[in-house]
Amino acid sequence: MYLSRVIPLLTLYGLVAAAQSSNYMCVKATVNETTVQYALASTGSQTVGWMGIGFGSQMDNTQMVIMWSNSDGTITLSQRRGDGHNLPLVDSNPDRVAALVEAASSTSTSNTTFTFTVDKTNATTQRIIFGFGSTNPRSSSVDADLEEHTGYGSFELNLDGNITSGHSSDPLQPFERMIVAHAIVCILGFLLFLPFGSLLARYVRTFTPMWYTGHWISQFALAGPLIVVGFALGVQSVSSQGVPHLSDDHQKWGTGIFVLYLTQCALGAIIHWVKPKKRPGRPPQNYFHALFGLIIIGLAFYQVRTGYVTEWPNTTGRGDVANGANTVWYIWIVLLPFLYLAGLAFLPKQYRQEADARKGRINSDEHLMTDVPQQYRD
Repeated sequence: MYLSRVIPLLTLYGLVAAAQSSNYMCVKATVNETTVQYALASTGSQTVGWMGIGFGSQMDNTQMVIMWSNSDGTITLSQRRGDGHNLPLVDSNPDRVAALVEAASSTSTSNTTFTFTVDKTNATTQRIIFGFGSTNPRSSSVDADLEEHTGYGSFELNLDGNITSGHSSDPLQPFERMIVAHAIVCILGFLLFLPFGSLLARYVRTFTPMWYTGHWISQFALAGPLIVVGFALGVQSVSSQGVPHLSDDHQKWGTGIFVLYLTQCALGAIIHWVKPKKRPGRPPQNYFHALFGLIIIGLAFYQVRTGYVTEWPNTTGRGDVANGANTVWYIWIVLLPFLYLAGLAFLPKQYRQEADARKGRINSDEHLMTDVPQQYRD
């Protein structure tokens, strides 16, 4: 909102402005004849510890400007160079020296803005990575240690006079294409084939013993490769950005759900191949397996939503995903439970069939015992 009001005013004075926003911070570039002024403004969603940007598409070897406020009201400007997954090191000889603009900066809690200028280049676009940390370094030294970022991402600013704000239409970066592929295959695995396998077991098992074949094909043979590939793409997309793994909730939950899926597959195999010798009723692990599978699908719904609502805009700076994703998500999260609950109508028939099968086994065992001589029965 603030940027949308300021940018048109800047153009009236012969300046060119471009801006991009994430959930944590906004970056505005104001271009004049010799310099570019960058303003890093907090959105107020979290307390500002530090904010920074880098001039490139990934952390490794990218020149950065990182800023934070101090207890005495001053602002530290630290120019650093990315070092892979490690803490960026102070750059004593940057290509462009950044200068703090105190008059355009504010350390107010409700309106934290850090502003600096660098020399202008001939480039009409600038690829930017950004980072937001919620923990203050508590030191005014330019080489102070920084806590890991709360949010990060990248985007491209258009500096040629065409005002941009909030969304970016530049081609997808390689890591962004991996994120898109990661999302597609994980959705197919977790929200298509896993639910289909559950519904297959719920509806078909009372009509044919072949239900198990379709169940494991859907949930393991089809969903499994997609889930493994999707997880690998997610890991690689983080690695290609040069940022730490498991740095936000989406990455942590994704890893956890992946482990839960592998556990569920192992549990299903054990239930199918390792049968108790004495089975007076339905084994408790069968109930657990069904409930555990439903929990995994429920967590997958949550994970998919955080992926397109939070992770994508925060990581790429491209703004929100089209509302069609919301529409499909809401339809599926309502329809799927309805279909499963409707399938519970087959439970009485299933229990009768299982009881009849147990009686058949008992009668068969008793018949065998009558054929055994008395001396071998005792």
